[in-house]
Amino acid sequence: MNDEKISVDNRDYVGALASGLEVLSAFDVQHKKMTLSEVAQITGMDRAKARRLLLTLHALGYIAKDGREFRLTPKVLRLGYAFNASNDHLDVVQHYLQSVTSELGESCSLSILDNDEIIYLVRSSAAHRLMSINITPGTRLPAAYTSMGRVLLAQLSAAEQKDWLARAQLQEHTDNSIVDKNRFINMLKDVKQQGFCVVDQELELGLRSIAVPVFDYKGKLLGAANISTNSLRVSMQSLIDKYLPALQDAAKSITAHAK
Repeated sequence: MNDEKISVDNRDYVGALASGLEVLSAFDVQHKKMTLSEVAQITGMDRAKARRLLLTLHALGYIAKDGREFRLTPKVLRLGYAFNASNDHLDVVQHYLQSVTSELGESCSLSILDNDEIIYLVRSSAAHRLMSINITPGTRLPAAYTSMGRVLLAQLSAAEQKDWLARAQLQEHTDNSIVDKNRFINMLKDVKQQGFCVVDQELELGLRSIAVPVFDYKGKLLGAANISTNSLRVSMQSLIDKYLPALQDAAKSITAHAK
C-alpha cells in the first residue's frame, strides 16, 4: 500500500469516522465545553448528525456530558500518547530543545504543518511568558504568521505552495503582518534559500521568533524548530548572530540522533 491519500469520494473513505474525528477536533481552548447546537455550528453538520456522533463518542468514553454541554474526557489523551510512543525521536528533540532553553533562557519548540496551521509537538518553555495564550504540545497557530509555519511551507514544492496560498486567508494580526500573496510567496523563496526564517511581530506585538527545518538522519523532514523571544529584550542582530547558531546546532544534533 502506498502513502497516497484517497479522496473523500473514494469507496474506501469512511465518512462516519472522519465526522467523528471532526467532532473531537472541534473542542479547543476557545471551546472547552459546547452544546449540541454549538458543535453542529462549528463542524457545519446538521443537529441530528452531530447528536449521533456526540452520543457515540460519549458511549465510547471520549466525551462527557454535563447537562446540555459536552466536553472531552482524559481518554482522548490515549490518541496523543500513542503518537508520542510511536515516535521515539520526540524524546531526542525534547533533550536538545531543553539544551537551547538552558543556554539562552528562551522558549524553544518543534512543530509540524497541518493545512493552514502548525501543531506544536514538543515545547521547552522558559520562565517568562511571551504570548497571550499558553503554548503547550497540541497548540495550534496560523502557519502564515509563525516562523515555524513559514519554514515548513518553504519546504513544499512550488505547486504545493501555490495550492496552499490559493486557499489560505492572509489576515492582518498586526501592522507588520504580510497580507499580499505575491510578497508572501517571494518571502517563502527567500526562507528556503537561506535555510531559516525570522518573523518579527506579525502575529503579536512584541513577539519575535526564528526557526529552522529539522530532519532525521535519512533526510526526512521532522518539523521546524524555533526560538521565540521578546522584541524589547532581543535585537534582530542578536537573533541572527547568537540565537540562530544555537538553533542550527540543536537541529544538527537532532538529525544525528533521531532514528
